[in-house]
Amino acid sequence: MIGVCLPLVTRSIPALSPERSLFVIVKAFAAGIILATGFMHVLPDSFDMLSSSCLKENPWHKFPFTGFVAMLSAIFTLAIDSIATSLYSKKNKAGVIPESQAQGQGGDQEMGAVNAGNHVHSHHHHGSFSTKDGVDGTKLLRYRVIAMVLELGIIVHSIVIGISLGASNNTCTIKGLVAALCFHQMFEGMGLGGCILQAEYKFLKKAIMAFFFAVTTPFGIALGIALSSTYEENSPRALITVGLLNASSAGLLIYMSLVDLLAADFMGDKLQGSIKLQIKSYMAVLLGAGGMSLMAKWA
Repeated sequence: MIGVCLPLVTRSIPALSPERSLFVIVKAFAAGIILATGFMHVLPDSFDMLSSSCLKENPWHKFPFTGFVAMLSAIFTLAIDSIATSLYSKKNKAGVIPESQAQGQGGDQEMGAVNAGNHVHSHHHHGSFSTKDGVDGTKLLRYRVIAMVLELGIIVHSIVIGISLGASNNTCTIKGLVAALCFHQMFEGMGLGGCILQAEYKFLKKAIMAFFFAVTTPFGIALGIALSSTYEENSPRALITVGLLNASSAGLLIYMSLVDLLAADFMGDKLQGSIKLQIKSYMAVLLGAGGMSLMAKWA
């Protein structure tokens, strides 16, 4: 909860507002964490499970299901990313009203056309516009799609972690795992919180998204404890189910971190206009990815 809420309160801190360079660096750090989560935590777990000696030789040892499912997951995420952005854009051809403004212009309406007579500062060149806070409408749509898709991937991943932890009977392993997972989930939450902040949702939706992120791992742990009498982590059914879920989560997290978080920022105007900021951001990515990779030793 601390991790996902921390970026949401930074708007009251001028140095950490989304327009400042420090926010870009922190976001790069969080993206590195999410990237390492996919490559160093989730993907190796899937490889181990789907290549386990407990599974039949045919087909599980004759085909690389982990890589195949991760690839399909990345392609499917791209399709959702592209189609959702296209649908939102067509639905709101004239633009997007940030939810902070929508309260005064239509209650619960999240997105709507910007009418010629309202007071949102529009710029009518090339069909684009800027919101009152200076955020381009097209970018705002992208931020919202990114926040929703990233939350979905992290939720699936967190539930799987929780079930595995709750069903485990090894108390020595659990103690170290819980401590490592606290840091793991906090840093993942920071990345998600930054995306939610840029999406400019209303307070209620921010709270709901933060709540769902915060409760998914405890929910998974409770579910794992409830199933501990019947759940066998080395049974073929459990290995296949969790292994495939991990592979799909890995594909989603890797795609989101590389394409929607890192590539989008590093190829954007702000970073392209400053080599110094690029270097700082690369260092932040390496620091985040390195720290999360080191944590793979325990979690």
